[in-house]
Amino acid sequence: MKKIEAVSNKIIDPYKLKSQLAIWRFQDKKIVFTNGVFDLLHLGHIDYLSKAKDAGDVLIIGMNTDDSARRLNKGKNRPITKQESRSMILASLFFVDAVVLFDEDTPYELIKQVLPDVLVKGSDYKTENIVGYDIVQEKGGKVVTIDFLEGYSTTAIERRIKGGKP
Repeated sequence: MKKIEAVSNKIIDPYKLKSQLAIWRFQDKKIVFTNGVFDLLHLGHIDYLSKAKDAGDVLIIGMNTDDSARRLNKGKNRPITKQESRSMILASLFFVDAVVLFDEDTPYELIKQVLPDVLVKGSDYKTENIVGYDIVQEKGGKVVTIDFLEGYSTTAIERRIKGGKP
């Protein structure tokens, strides 16, 4: 796949992330972290991510690799879109500052590396059950949940494509 430099520069290798975090912290930026698969980007994702960005200055997305996403049991055909495409699409959003892929089952190690000021997840999670809650709390940061935009999900899109009800 041909990479678009302005976009692909926002897809940061976990090893290079450390230096970028140092720059943002030197600039006194409030760092927000969220994570997910982000398969078939839709309005619900845009709403969620833009609200996550509103919680700080820098939005970092931890994105599941294809292998990690498959282990989430979202269905045998998921992810529908390959990680290269998903990461480029996310990085193209003007309010996203960095996309970091992770291959583990959870982003716990990545959250330990980022040490965000704000950790964001959907309101379908109880705050204390959010992966990384302990790390952010210990650092004195905030854990925030955001309501999903009703009627939008990748599962619903997949069902419509297969001829099912929305």
